[in-house]
Amino acid sequence: MLTTKQALIREEVSAGTGADIELAVDTSGHQTGLRIWFADLERTRSPIVDLRPSGLNRYEARLTFGHFAGPTLAQMMQADDEEVQLARALVSTVARTANVTLTDGQDLADWKITESGFGIRAERRGLQDRFGDETLISTCRDLVIPILAAMAELYGYDPVEESSFSDLEAGLEGSVRLAVVRRRERNPRNRLLCLRIHGQACSVCGLDPKSRYGAAGSIIEVHHLQPLAASGKPRAYNPETDLVPLCPSCHRAVHTRRPSPWSPQELKAILTSDD
Repeated sequence: MLTTKQALIREEVSAGTGADIELAVDTSGHQTGLRIWFADLERTRSPIVDLRPSGLNRYEARLTFGHFAGPTLAQMMQADDEEVQLARALVSTVARTANVTLTDGQDLADWKITESGFGIRAERRGLQDRFGDETLISTCRDLVIPILAAMAELYGYDPVEESSFSDLEAGLEGSVRLAVVRRRERNPRNRLLCLRIHGQACSVCGLDPKSRYGAAGSIIEVHHLQPLAASGKPRAYNPETDLVPLCPSCHRAVHTRRPSPWSPQELKAILTSDD
């Protein structure tokens, strides 16, 4: 049954990690599973997540590395402090819905990749309709995507998305640092962390698009509270304190002030004063 859902899983994992994904059927276990890796690295050189049904109502996701992943591992071990922090935060979110263990005995809060034997195992239990689309989507979002997204962060994938503020921010296009800020706001891995920490409701007006629009409600956006250009030098940031969810209207509104956007608190005060 899992093999018939490959297109759905590829779409979910690619969107959540910001990287092209490949899959292959794996029949080596008691139940047929899928092997998922980064397409441009090829399976032998990539981090690989094996997603497999386990027991009657469980899924297991297990991270390993291809047999010729030495150069990939070497690049990941050179990740800077910010990338390491984000990777750890992503993996930590898996523990909210699954049992998580690191194969070399490292702690979930401060793990580090030091050799090819590093691995992560996550098991999600108590699932109903195990092969239904909704269960598979939530399993990908809760297990596969955070683990592979963490590996993408360490490897240095830098997804570039079209800005939705091209007219509003036309005067800022010449700034390289502000371009970096916009890219980070739209990085799907940052979005994943922000929404897991803060939820799906707008931090200013309180709108929850999913509750309001249902299937058409995946429109909440992620806003970087302190543009890195203001600090004058690179710094690590915390997705819990530096990122907030905003609805499209409020996100556009905070960026109407330049060069420093309105803060969510300032915009909320403007809304309150109009009541």
